[in-house]
Amino acid sequence: MTAFLAYEDKGEAGASLPLVLIHGHPFDRTMWHPQITAFAASRRVIAPDLRGYGASPVVPGVTPLQTFAEDVATLLDGLGVSEFVLGGLSMGGQIVMECYRQYPHRIRGLLLADTFPAAETEEGRRTRNAMADRLLREGMTGYADEVLHKMVAPYADADVAAQVRRMMTATDPEGAAAALRGRAERPDYRELLTRVTVPALVVVGADDEYTPVSDAEAMHAALPDSTLHVIDGAAHLPNLERPEEFNKALEGLLAQLD
Repeated sequence: MTAFLAYEDKGEAGASLPLVLIHGHPFDRTMWHPQITAFAASRRVIAPDLRGYGASPVVPGVTPLQTFAEDVATLLDGLGVSEFVLGGLSMGGQIVMECYRQYPHRIRGLLLADTFPAAETEEGRRTRNAMADRLLREGMTGYADEVLHKMVAPYADADVAAQVRRMMTATDPEGAAAALRGRAERPDYRELLTRVTVPALVVVGADDEYTPVSDAEAMHAALPDSTLHVIDGAAHLPNLERPEEFNKALEGLLAQLD
């Protein structure tokens, strides 16, 4: 089944390419608020809630990255958007890679933020499935409190940390668990990156423990036409922790494409 996604659609379709932004786990489209605000003045910006997150329907079981990518394509078809710049953070970045695998002809530029392309290890698969079991058993609050200061740095602005915790605790455990199980089975995108034919921007927080700078450097090296931007003073969510610097880097990619 195709989930009917909730989404934000701001700004005007004009000469500039639309910007489509895919959130990470366990967040929702509101994580892109600083980018929607900044870029909707000059272009159309679309940010969906993935199935199982935010205001979109929760589909229990297993949600593979392929399904998330198909949902995004279906949404954009419905909105009449044929070509676009596609960006994602963390799991959202892996969904971006899957979108590029499925429909590269529609994507004119890539933003890959705080993400990595490798398939899951055996240990990683066990860890993700165990976490899915735990979220179904306990809910999101304990997990959110444990990982908050890996998502945003301990020195992050208190309002940003509060917003991130709010997104995590508002996520439906069934949606989060389905995504974790699907992500555990994801393919390896490393070879795909070497065949990307559009400009790409790789961004990472300097203090990101989940997807360290070395992961971003490896993606940058694999992509034929990419720029790497390391954001100091940020962990896993530099778009919220250091929005002005993140937006400046993204503006550079968009200017190149326009």
